[in-house]
Amino acid sequence: MSPDTRRPRWVYGTGDEPDARFSLANERTFLAWVRTSLALLAGGVALETLDLPVEPRLRLAAATLLVVLGAAAPLLAWLGWARAERAMRRGDPLPPPVGFLALVVGVLVAGLLVLLGLLLS
Repeated sequence: MSPDTRRPRWVYGTGDEPDARFSLANERTFLAWVRTSLALLAGGVALETLDLPVEPRLRLAAATLLVVLGAAAPLLAWLGWARAERAMRRGDPLPPPVGFLALVVGVLVAGLLVLLGLLLS
């Protein structure tokens, strides 16, 4: 049997191979986070690019927040995937989600900024 050369070693170099269904479900969750990231990036760019009747400073703040969240989401997704994969390999309980609170609060604040910007324009 050839040695396992998968990376990152701190994930794949520990424990036993889990049931493929669980690893694939973990990967689908990661990909859902990446799709969410793309949506946040697109929303932030569209908000600033389109000529919407939103107070310009609040529109820029909301767009910037969405782009920052969109840029951070893949990192959070990768960390969440790696932590869950490592826990499955070791037979540990799954760790709590990473970044949910930041994502929820960020989207809520961006939405409130847009709403306020609409009311003030």
